[in-house]
Amino acid sequence: MNGEQVYEVYAIRYAHHDRRSFENYIGGDTHDVLQPLDYFVWAIVGASGCYVVDTGFDETMGRKRNRSVLKPVRDGLKAIGIDPDTVENVIVSHLHYDHSGNYDLFPRARYHVQDCEMAYATGRCMCHAPLRFPFEADDVVAMVRKVFDGRVAFHDGADEIAPGLTVHKLGGHSKGLQCVRVNTRRGPVVLASDASHLYAHFEQGRIFPLTYNVGDVLEGYATLKKLAASINHIIPGHDPLVMERYPPARPGLEGWVVRLDVEPIIR
Repeated sequence: MNGEQVYEVYAIRYAHHDRRSFENYIGGDTHDVLQPLDYFVWAIVGASGCYVVDTGFDETMGRKRNRSVLKPVRDGLKAIGIDPDTVENVIVSHLHYDHSGNYDLFPRARYHVQDCEMAYATGRCMCHAPLRFPFEADDVVAMVRKVFDGRVAFHDGADEIAPGLTVHKLGGHSKGLQCVRVNTRRGPVVLASDASHLYAHFEQGRIFPLTYNVGDVLEGYATLKKLAASINHIIPGHDPLVMERYPPARPGLEGWVVRLDVEPIIR
């Protein structure tokens, strides 16, 4: 890894939503089968500390959005020894409700956000209901308050958060969406977040219906593949297969918390 830090990476599953496959692709899906979405936050742990990627949503938001919270985000972090009260860095991939809620969970953290995403979520595009739909005003306002409290670090494009840990603006699904590239013992792993909801999106060049810019989505798939050591090093943002392909962080955490810095089991 060229002397850079090597990190452990965890996916924490906190919520679930049953839906049909035609809902997951522009143009629908001819198979029309059950193709649910899982909801994750991610934790990156290394010598320089712990970095949380995205903050999820709570049970109140789950009821509002008709999503099932399985276990609170706080519990998932504590299951791997991370106390949210001590986390100092949170990377927010984008400001949609399922990635930027729980905004009081990390009282000491500095939040890493793309310039473009903050401008998008607080600007004229939010006058349009279809673009506004995946955002929650309270989440966005909470981030604005953090700006005024000096707790937001802005990034413009690609940037280093720590040695071996970088963010990369992709856009597409949301105007300022960023992915996270992490050096691990198996090579660079890319947390795609909603740059690719499912494996099928980046593997087959298909597009999730909720998107700001289709062209940027497709270009984003190419960038994910360039950043990752291989296609098996890309972690989609909502695919239940992640829980099947990676081992639990420890016994008893099956289907809840898995390790992403180890090789996947591809059946």
